Amino acid sequence: MNTSSESLLSHIVQADRVHRDAYTSEALFEQEQRRFFAATWNFVAHASQLPESGDYVTLDLAGRPLLVVRQADAGIGVFYNRCAHKGTKLYTNERGHAGRVLQCGYHAWSYRLDGSTMGIPLRQEYAQSSLSQCQAGRGLSRVGAVAVHRDFIFVRLDEQGMGFEEYFGASLQWLDNMADRSPTGKLTVAGGIVRSTIRCNWKMYLENINDTIHPVSTHESAGKAAKIIWSHQPEGQEMPLSMEQMLPFASGYDFFSRMDAELYPHGHSALAVNFSTHTGYAYPQPYLDALAQAHGLGHAEQVLARAPQNSVLYPSIAVKGAPLVMRVIRPLAVDRTLVEAWSLRAEGAPDLLHERAMTYNRLVFSPMSIVAHDDIHLFESVQQGLKAQGNEWVSLHRGSAPGHEEVTEPTPCKGTSEQLMRNQFQAWARFMGSAQEI
Repeated sequence: MNTSSESLLSHIVQADRVHRDAYTSEALFEQEQRRFFAATWNFVAHASQLPESGDYVTLDLAGRPLLVVRQADAGIGVFYNRCAHKGTKLYTNERGHAGRVLQCGYHAWSYRLDGSTMGIPLRQEYAQSSLSQCQAGRGLSRVGAVAVHRDFIFVRLDEQGMGFEEYFGASLQWLDNMADRSPTGKLTVAGGIVRSTIRCNWKMYLENINDTIHPVSTHESAGKAAKIIWSHQPEGQEMPLSMEQMLPFASGYDFFSRMDAELYPHGHSALAVNFSTHTGYAYPQPYLDALAQAHGLGHAEQVLARAPQNSVLYPSIAVKGAPLVMRVIRPLAVDRTLVEAWSLRAEGAPDLLHERAMTYNRLVFSPMSIVAHDDIHLFESVQQGLKAQGNEWVSLHRGSAPGHEEVTEPTPCKGTSEQLMRNQFQAWARFMGSAQEI
């Protein structure tokens, strides 16, 4: 398969439709792993997970094992999680504390927290060798580039490529919006991470995050159940968090048609910026006062007034500022995706905000959620249905019109438009197209 930029744009991604190979081709998925996720900036960890020098987090990104470490100078180092000697993973736990030295459990090669070689058993037996001149003697291999924004840690695996600020641009405001919900401007990961493995391509999940049309039909039963239950409560009853978060799923097309969106270059977006299912959340007055004192009344009001349905920092995370939750998307195979739902605690904010985050993750993103099981069933159904003969294309025509739609600056669009998805695929084709042929 020729996967040059021109070929991808013509064979896979067209102006208003996408070929099924984008979801089903193992050859394309392998190239995504090698090139696309190496050229783009992807979230790996949050600094609050690494409070002390020597703390570490491990993860796999595009098939590569990574090790994120709090270094002795308090900086963040991201290395490939393999010993320079035989390639053994240094650490296999999800997170832990290494102390002052990183040490391999196979032959006890050790490294400083900056990745440089510290100790090699029987070092004298290497005296006449060329170890010091080869890569194995130079210590751990760092990833291409690391950037930290408001404690969110991102990496670009490629050594050369687009800079962090250029890549994310205006979409970073939605991380700021989350962090500024804390009077101190600090967030911490708290309440655990809810994980689901879904038998579908990762791009399906990211598309659905920006799909305001599906809740009316996909989540009809969940919305109706919430509406019926709440209708039987006495008038004046205080609304619990579960009802606050579930009742919007009972809304019709008119509700979702009122939503707006903002598109940003490189596939990023914010859905329902000025009106969403999270608009109107109530907050205790002491919290509002503390936020105004910390950030100024105008900025505090702006932070709480802007509660997008979903803000996508393409291709790895989607955040919700009002419930303070984040989804991390990790592709595992062409037809298998790991989705992580993270809850965040705003330092100095009342417990209500964190309870809202944890409740939302349980109700909407948990594997046992009455909402998520609808989505997962349909994602997996799409993955299977695309194997059918006949039509090889997936329609993205909604809201399209003749003309060029490439997003080069922040651009408003209708929240029901599939331009949100088309923007993702244009970025995908652009970064994929810079790769060599398979």
